[in-house]
Amino acid sequence: MNKPSVELLTPTNCTVALIDHQPQMFFGVQSADRQTIKNNVVGLAKAAKIFKVPTILTTVAAKDFSGPLIPQLQEVFPEQVPINRSTMNAWEDKNFVAAIEKTNRKKIVMAALWTEVCLAFPAISAIQAGYEVYAVIDASGASSLEAHKMAIKRMMQVGVIPLTWLQVMCELQRDWARKETYDAVMKLIKEHAGAYGDGVFYAETMIKGNSG
Repeated sequence: MNKPSVELLTPTNCTVALIDHQPQMFFGVQSADRQTIKNNVVGLAKAAKIFKVPTILTTVAAKDFSGPLIPQLQEVFPEQVPINRSTMNAWEDKNFVAAIEKTNRKKIVMAALWTEVCLAFPAISAIQAGYEVYAVIDASGASSLEAHKMAIKRMMQVGVIPLTWLQVMCELQRDWARKETYDAVMKLIKEHAGAYGDGVFYAETMIKGNSG
């Protein structure tokens, strides 16, 4: 089993891979609210774009069964054509692996539908290939809550690190004095971070309201 490094994620040391967020795959998700998963994966994608982290989009059987990438996610990277595969395990697709290798980064942040297949399989394979893998659990979903939990346990047994999309965003920002990304991050929080975003909106409103 690989021993993960203690180095935090940074905009220059990781890659994001978003796997199979497609209509047919969402139909089968029962582990969490599907709209919440959609919100979270789009939030994750926007965070990656803010910090200019290389992001790989991939689909399975897009024309034959699963449908295209959900439009909310495609709109974040309108110029990118997702890598379409026949394999359940993205790591068994040469184009996906080539895209990962091209980034020349050893940390991969992954989210997928379903957790027990399209996340677990490539996560385990990437670990075996010598990568560090971070599984974004709340931007992924499974066919049942039990399947979701068992997949997480299985991945953790081989060294995959579970986290959340908001954790990824905060880890990349890390310092609120980092002004070049601060405004975009605050906008993202208000759009996708639920009650946290409401709190930011409230604080900004009150500060502006009391400034005069």
